[in-house]
Amino acid sequence: MADQIFVTVQGVDKVGIVAKVTAILAQYEVNIEDIKQTLMQGHFVMFMLCNIEESEHSFKEIKEAITNVGAEMGMEIWVQKKEIFDNMHKI
Repeated sequence: MADQIFVTVQGVDKVGIVAKVTAILAQYEVNIEDIKQTLMQGHFVMFMLCNIEESEHSFKEIKEAITNVGAEMGMEIWVQKKEIFDNMHKI
């Protein structure tokens, strides 16, 4: 599905990471289809597969909003279209 994106979040664990990231996704009408998170020696890592099909916002707007929240929290956030990710990993 071309309207799916991967969101990867990483950084030092702190209160509110999931809440802030998911609040932005909800604000931009992005549906979380799958989510995994782990904590490794105080380092927080979260992967989300999201669908932007119902959003009235462009991929660029969504990506900018999510990465801005990451910067505010001191977290690294990457947003990538699933279609591009899949094509990069084809042999």
